[in-house]
Formats: sequence, C-alpha cells, structure tokens
Amino acid sequence: MKRLLLFLALITTTLHPQTSTQNPQFEGIWEGYDGEWGHVSRQLIALAEAIPADKYKWRPAPGVRSVSEVYMHIALANFYLLSVTGAKMPPDIKSNDMEKTVTSKAEVIQFLERSLDAVKKARAQLKPGDLQRQVQIEGKTVTVDGMYLRIIIHDNEHMGQLIAYARMNGIVPPWSKAETPAGKN
Repeated sequence: MKRLLLFLALITTTLHPQTSTQNPQFEGIWEGYDGEWGHVSRQLIALAEAIPADKYKWRPAPGVRSVSEVYMHIALANFYLLSVTGAKMPPDIKSNDMEKTVTSKAEVIQFLERSLDAVKKARAQLKPGDLQRQVQIEGKTVTVDGMYLRIIIHDNEHMGQLIAYARMNGIVPPWSKAETPAGKN
C-alpha cells in the first residue's frame, strides 16, 4: 500500500508540477542541485529538531556513531569538502574530535545549520565555469561539481542512517507523518 501511495504521489507531482509547491514534503525534488540541496537540508534540520535532546547520545551499538556524532560528522564533512573547493574552514573548527565533543542538541543543530548554509551560499556564489574547475582530494583530481555532488550524496547517505536511528527510538520523521494516512507510519 505504501508503494502504491508513493507511486501515486510521484506521478501526481510529475504530471502537476504545482503540487510540489503546494506540498512541502516534495519541495525541491526534481529541481536540480539547488532544489535537492534545499530538500535534504530541510529534512536534516527537521529530523534533528524532532529527536529529543536525551537521544543525542544514543547509539545502536558500541563503537557506532551516536546521533550527535552522525550530525557532527555531517557538519564537519560539509565544511571539509567545501574547503577542498576553495572555501575557508571556519576558525572555530579545530579538529575532528569535535564529532565526539560537541554533543548537546542545540550546539549540534547550530553546527549543522551553519554547514548547510555554508554549502548553499558557496554554491550560489560560483561563476560560470567554476563547476568544471579541478581540485585535489585524496591524491585525486576532481571537479568542483564532483565535490558538490559528493557533499549532497554524503548528506543523503547519513540522512538514511539518522532515519533508521529515529525509527529505532520510536521517532517518526516529520515528513513521514504527512505522507501516510493517520496511524500507518
């Protein structure tokens, strides 16, 4: 039934593009990199806000990142990958240990929001041809476009992880509440 509902939602949105602006859960989807970036950014923040503060230290097993560590990993990776394209690292990011030391919900969300905004602003400032400029990472030559693609893919990969964490703790992602009939989450 969920597959049928998703299929109908996708077909309806595809056939009637105005649906995506009327239904916030689809906002940004199929609208290129900037639209998709806005979509994943909103979802990451919405889920971070929906997870109670006392769950930020929760981890599914020993040695696996906690909720706060996953969010901080996303934020730090966003800043690092962005720096490869030429943006400066924020001066308050001193080390990768911040993934383990910044654990309060408020601080984690602040870092996450800053990193998402930094990516959005840096991409908006690119000039024609900048996406094809070559940069170096891990001994490899890649394009700036490839770096932005890696950033969005990385954020989406960890979004899936965080959705699993949330559901394991009985937390329904905010956008899922809107997409299914009451009680069918």
